[in-house]
Amino acid sequence: MSRNAKINTLLLLLVAALAVIPLALGLGDHKEEPFTGADGEAETAITEIDPDYEPWFSPLYEPPSGEIESALFALQAALGAGVLAYYFGLRRGRRQGEARARERAGAQDADAGVRGGADGGRD
Repeated sequence: MSRNAKINTLLLLLVAALAVIPLALGLGDHKEEPFTGADGEAETAITEIDPDYEPWFSPLYEPPSGEIESALFALQAALGAGVLAYYFGLRRGRRQGEARARERAGAQDADAGVRGGADGGRD
């Protein structure tokens, strides 16, 4: 197994552990909604500290339901993943293209050297 394969396997295991361990240990069982986002947690903490708190800003768009909000969040995540995948794929393709160009240039130089030596260096 190559070094990159070992690193990728380890990273996948870590991601799986991050997803499974909270569920297996029952973290959040004492809450009504155990795995709410950080925004919801912050709002709860703020209202416990200061019940009369008024937010400075309001959202530009408030989705009509939680399902639509989740769908928009998933769409945002998918678009971000697509942009990152495109960027990394482009970088890898460029690197591979440069390596192929160097190989071709090296092969052409070697061919020119063989031809140059066979005819006494005359063109």
